[in-house]
Amino acid sequence: MSFDRSIKIAPSILSADFANFGAEIQAIEAQGADWVHVDVMDGHFVPNLTFGPPAVKAFRPHVKTVMDVHLMITPVDPYIQAYADAGADVLTAHVEAGPHTHRTLQAIRAAGMKAGVALNPGTPAEAVEQLLDLTDLVCVMTVNPGFGGQKFIDMTNKVRRLREMIGDRPVHIEIDGGVDPQTAPLVAAAGADVLVAGSAVFKGGSVENPGVYGENIKAVRAAAESAL
Repeated sequence: MSFDRSIKIAPSILSADFANFGAEIQAIEAQGADWVHVDVMDGHFVPNLTFGPPAVKAFRPHVKTVMDVHLMITPVDPYIQAYADAGADVLTAHVEAGPHTHRTLQAIRAAGMKAGVALNPGTPAEAVEQLLDLTDLVCVMTVNPGFGGQKFIDMTNKVRRLREMIGDRPVHIEIDGGVDPQTAPLVAAAGADVLVAGSAVFKGGSVENPGVYGENIKAVRAAAESAL
């Protein structure tokens, strides 16, 4: 995973056909997805239950790009090795998920993965200021985590502040929640480079009709790049 700040589209497979994950992953990658975003929810930190390490391990052989695993769980530390073993390339934990985020990021890197830290809408950018030297990605939630298909919450000021704080460090800014061709330019202009999109990528398409995914990915990318 080499670092660059070009716009990357990371479709969230939470919006894919659950009975057909392997084919869905292959379809979005063939249609231009840069990363594959996997939302892990525990029904405790967020009000929903999704994938555990065995599911992520099953996705891995189908992912040829970057498997970007977002842990919306608490506690995080006991599960880091399991997600490393499952093949996550990037593992993101929430700064709100525990009292020792610094140690969590150290453990993620020690397990051989890129380390991400996520911020809920109510959490300020300053919460990660002392973590940036241990971080490869900051994920700014633009919805309250737990469900797909929510309305975008404007966090552009937070993204700008993070961009200033990051400076020339090789740290991605990822946006997760409500990303579509209308909202993508706002966050790209503020400094984000990885855009997680669920319904905006998968709507209208299918494994049998994957060209729609490609059109949707192109539309989000073009909108984001138009703001740069």
